[in-house]
Amino acid sequence: MITKSKFSPRWWLRNPHLQTIVASKFAKHPAVESTAERIELEDGDFLDINWSQKTSGPWVCIFHGLAGSIESAYAKAVFSQLEIQGMRPVFMHWRGCSGEPNRLARSYHSGATDDIDFLVKLVQQRFANEPVYAISYSLGANALLKYVGEQGKHCQLSGAIGVCPPLVLSVGADKLNTGITRGYQRYLLAAMREHHETKRKRYPDLGLPEASMALDNFWKFDNALTAPLHGFKDVHDYYTRCSARQYLSTIAIPTHILYALDDPFFTPEVVPQESELGASATLELSQYGGHVGFIGDTHEHHWLAKHLCSVLKQF
Repeated sequence: MITKSKFSPRWWLRNPHLQTIVASKFAKHPAVESTAERIELEDGDFLDINWSQKTSGPWVCIFHGLAGSIESAYAKAVFSQLEIQGMRPVFMHWRGCSGEPNRLARSYHSGATDDIDFLVKLVQQRFANEPVYAISYSLGANALLKYVGEQGKHCQLSGAIGVCPPLVLSVGADKLNTGITRGYQRYLLAAMREHHETKRKRYPDLGLPEASMALDNFWKFDNALTAPLHGFKDVHDYYTRCSARQYLSTIAIPTHILYALDDPFFTPEVVPQESELGASATLELSQYGGHVGFIGDTHEHHWLAKHLCSVLKQF
């Protein structure tokens, strides 16, 4: 099902870049109070998790976007709002995103559903018979939607939400390499190169290739590093196999996708047709919102987090 969003910003906040930047850099949200835990994995790596300190309510797994963390504005906003609404958030840092490099050559990518599966099962093991939901953003949203589609009727989540997912990775890579959006690409690639180089220098035995400045767009970076380090033949294989759009038809649990048609990270070309959605999936399209923006006005930086909590309660 495809629905029209009720989101409507003030007239001067309708610019998608303003939406994106204000939400990321200027929106004020309370610091997260949580219990941090490092979980050792069987493959020798680790995951850093932040658990809600609340003692009751359904659990909601949160998966962040590229180069994000618990300190990301949207993460702090939804973590606190979930607790206000009587739910218990649990935030997973993708490998290498908690401030310390992960130990393996691999890290995370747009289709890394193994760590999603690990967290979902961990929550269920520790809190048997309690419902578990998930909220995800951007890269994390693509990975979560891929996971839910892969699991189909066997998915153990009670509901899932994806905010601004790439859905077709090649389209996003093309868009971020054009015009003004190259600014976002430079910012994200700088963070990715820094993460990679920190790990390469800390763990020289891994034999990681250098993240050189010549890797100045996502096509080059993903072809040189992301794809080979995660078992893909090349960037085309990676983008083809990990784009979530192809998995939407097999979604069998309540799933909500929120997408802004003015998202500067993608083009409307990534938006699926209604026939591509599983019977339990809803696509909410907004004319405005930017990339993980959805700032209502100067006094309403919490529209997105409140809306996502409202959606969860309708599952």
